[in-house]
Amino acid sequence: MDIGGKIKELRLQYGLTQEDLAHRCELTKGYISLLENDLASPSIATLIDILNVLGETLESFFSTEKEEQIVFGKNDFFNSVHGGAESTWLVPNSQKNEMEPILLTLPEGAKSGDRPPFEGEEFGYVLKGKVAIVIGDKEYVAKKGEAFYIPGKKSHYIENLAQNESVIIWVTTPSNF
Repeated sequence: MDIGGKIKELRLQYGLTQEDLAHRCELTKGYISLLENDLASPSIATLIDILNVLGETLESFFSTEKEEQIVFGKNDFFNSVHGGAESTWLVPNSQKNEMEPILLTLPEGAKSGDRPPFEGEEFGYVLKGKVAIVIGDKEYVAKKGEAFYIPGKKSHYIENLAQNESVIIWVTTPSNF
């Protein structure tokens, strides 16, 4: 663990100089510099004093709890194929979240798997192409730049009507894919 780096990060978050922190902890600026550069190790009592000034506890300072991921990239995505459509899961482990976003790619003439009724809602935005949203015996058409909203009460599926692939962002809440 980089104790010195964490002390420096906390000090900077509070807008303190090394001299300010040293004065508040009754230490020298030189000692704070040595700590932050990992050239010295504080005693437990000294570390507790520094952390008290910085509004931290030993427990939170040494916590290895991973920060929640906010931004996801291609390395986080994974793909699956259902009913001729390719789903790209944009947020890994999104089952723990309220929403589950996917990028749905439908080749020419393909349709998604049939979605049985569920307690929830779905939203879609057509990025490319033209699709039919088939709910029961009704069909609704959405093309590039249009959005759709589906209550989950009825079974439904999406079918590509374009001469080439169609791509949509599809968000389900609660997560149930």
